Amino acid sequence: MSSVFDVAGAVALVSTLLVITRTNAVHALLYLIVSLLAVAIIFFDIGAPFVAALEVIIYAGAIMVIFVFVLMMLNLGPRAVAQEHSWLRPGIWIGPAVLAAILAAEVIYTLAAANGPAETVAAPVSPKQVGDSLFGLYFIGVELASLLLVAGLVGALHLARAAATEDA
Repeated sequence: MSSVFDVAGAVALVSTLLVITRTNAVHALLYLIVSLLAVAIIFFDIGAPFVAALEVIIYAGAIMVIFVFVLMMLNLGPRAVAQEHSWLRPGIWIGPAVLAAILAAEVIYTLAAANGPAETVAAPVSPKQVGDSLFGLYFIGVELASLLLVAGLVGALHLARAAATEDA
């Protein structure tokens, strides 16, 4: 395997461990975004650019917006303002910024190392082929991921209601 794969894998492991060990939800969310970007680089490096693009667009983009929205729902009440001010300290961004800079350097290195067009021949893919792939061979994985996301949103809503009744 290439050094890009090794470095992206190391960044993914470190940032995923930091997601698990952080007690602050915003810090964990920042490290989760870095972890998802590292996994996208791994997919790109092993020759799956479509999966890498989906990883960035769907998970690092759309799903993270949902998580931020859920965090906004959870932080109801007067203590939320003080907590948000503590999150805006510059020191909080050092860890994710360093890991993201490593990933950005890998992307630049990979793009600079590509001398000319790719060796594979790209062919257009219809939406029907994508749907057949997602809901054919990968049906159980897609359904489990969607069920997990719905369960997370329901749990966050339950926690937000419990927090709102405690603050009132």
